[in-house]
Amino acid sequence: MAGRGETKAKILDAAEQLFAEHGFKETSLRTITGKAGVNLASVNYHFGDKKSLVRAVLSRYLEAFMPALGEQLQALLSEPHCTMEQVFACAKQPVLALDKYRPHGAATFMQLIGRGYSDVQGHLRWFITTRYEHVLSLFNQAVRKANPDLTSEAVFWHLHFTLGAAIFTMASSEALRDIAENDFGRSLDSEAIVDRLIPYLAAGMNAKPRQASQDNIVAFAAE
Repeated sequence: MAGRGETKAKILDAAEQLFAEHGFKETSLRTITGKAGVNLASVNYHFGDKKSLVRAVLSRYLEAFMPALGEQLQALLSEPHCTMEQVFACAKQPVLALDKYRPHGAATFMQLIGRGYSDVQGHLRWFITTRYEHVLSLFNQAVRKANPDLTSEAVFWHLHFTLGAAIFTMASSEALRDIAENDFGRSLDSEAIVDRLIPYLAAGMNAKPRQASQDNIVAFAAE
């Protein structure tokens, strides 16, 4: 008979794979218990409900990623100046380290974060922003330090555009590597992909946002 710790790990492993592949909304607890080979009572015992299970799956990655990111950001903020590339470079090693933490950890983590946004998991975003508020605040400080001219609205949009690009690239990294090798004869590892991604994200964050025309604002307000 499996021990409590083993049962909990089996549930987390099954939920992680199913959430990443199919999303949070489309994955039922019955599907998870079937894959894990446990009964529904085990899920209720260890996690209470589906929302708590979702947070527990993400926490396995966030508890490794966020403290490491925070250390990198604190070191950067101690410097007199910083660039946007340096800000995003702070996430490089914490993300790549997830591959050592769990098989294909970086890609899975990005898939799960992406699912959290596309599935409109408000409770998950609340959990991340409250539990890791200090690290997110450090990141925001670093962005502001790198480009103090950005407005709050520009930071909001640019960060969400950036998140989308990062999620797609890292979650699809294996497929992108295969395509690049087939089309260009170049074999890239995850670190090489991140090194290509960082300057792109930095340029996007530094982009000067185009102001909406007054006619568009009036037309939108009238709808």
